[in-house]
Amino acid sequence: MTKNNIINSLRLISICTFILFTVSGSMVFADVAKIDSNFDGKMDQWRHTTADGKIFKVEHDTNFDGNIDQVEHFVGDKILVKAEFDADKNGKMDQIQHYSDQGKLEKIEKDSKNTGKFDWNEKFDANGKIEQTEIDENGDGKVDIWQYFDSNQKIKQTNYDTDFNGTTDRWDYFVSEKLEKVGFDTNSDQKPDQWQFFKGSNVLVKVENDTNFDGKTDRWEFFDPSGKLIRIEADRNFDGKPDMVQDQ
Repeated sequence: MTKNNIINSLRLISICTFILFTVSGSMVFADVAKIDSNFDGKMDQWRHTTADGKIFKVEHDTNFDGNIDQVEHFVGDKILVKAEFDADKNGKMDQIQHYSDQGKLEKIEKDSKNTGKFDWNEKFDANGKIEQTEIDENGDGKVDIWQYFDSNQKIKQTNYDTDFNGTTDRWDYFVSEKLEKVGFDTNSDQKPDQWQFFKGSNVLVKVENDTNFDGKTDRWEFFDPSGKLIRIEADRNFDGKPDMVQDQ
């Protein structure tokens, strides 16, 4: 082989090595694909991939204002495990949705008051139906309202910590999404000692009281459809039977 042939061969090897390095390098380091989904000349979707080409995150600018307002996180073969949203487009994520390894919705966190704090959690069952909501009403980082739902995703009960001391002191019960009765803990022993009964959600018809806090009703108040008190019954010796009736 002549000297020129050797030089040309070395040049060819160098060129091939450069091309291979460039292609391989682009495959390793080109881990973000930018997409203009609405063809307006501006990128509005960014797909992040691992070294082996699997998508692990996708960022969206859904309203095409130049700001990312939705982020999706994936594992494995593009299984969605978390999604973040900036619902009011103020530059801050205010809703996070969590999914199981099978891609089923498990929980939603919300910044419901746009304070920068997530104060609202929704929990879902294995079928994706909502079963419980937890709310931090006063923003102290602790749950003070619990909502429970039936299999038809209709509210059936709400518990409250009305004085924000960490214990439940009010219980609301619903039938067909209409308020049926409310229990109150008036002496802070974490047990209801007053029950208010309603008709049609907002018409008070009866109040039961446990005045000696023994777990048994010993005073009853009855109201007409206008909300006027019409009768009081009392069990003065706490034997479980009314021994005084007073019409109003």
